[in-house]
Amino acid sequence: MNTIVNIYSDKSGEISKFLSKFYRKNIFLSNDLKWEKIFANPIEIADFIGIFVDNKDLYKINMWISLDEGAFINVTENNADKLIRYLYERYPY
Repeated sequence: MNTIVNIYSDKSGEISKFLSKFYRKNIFLSNDLKWEKIFANPIEIADFIGIFVDNKDLYKINMWISLDEGAFINVTENNADKLIRYLYERYPY
């Protein structure tokens, strides 16, 4: 099962700004209100979650992750640490 990350915004250009900072290169999106990426290794999203939460006040975006088919979890400041810990417990390698 692949891990899915969805980012949503109701403000044009916010996702592009966030992704450009994360990837350290200019990112241009055809749909700048929604972004989805599939990760083969679920541990790869731990850094993504951390950076999202650390910069949440700078961007008007929301993040949802799916670790199991059909179930999405809204990433918030309140659950980010627990989600990251869970990733390392569930996928220790």
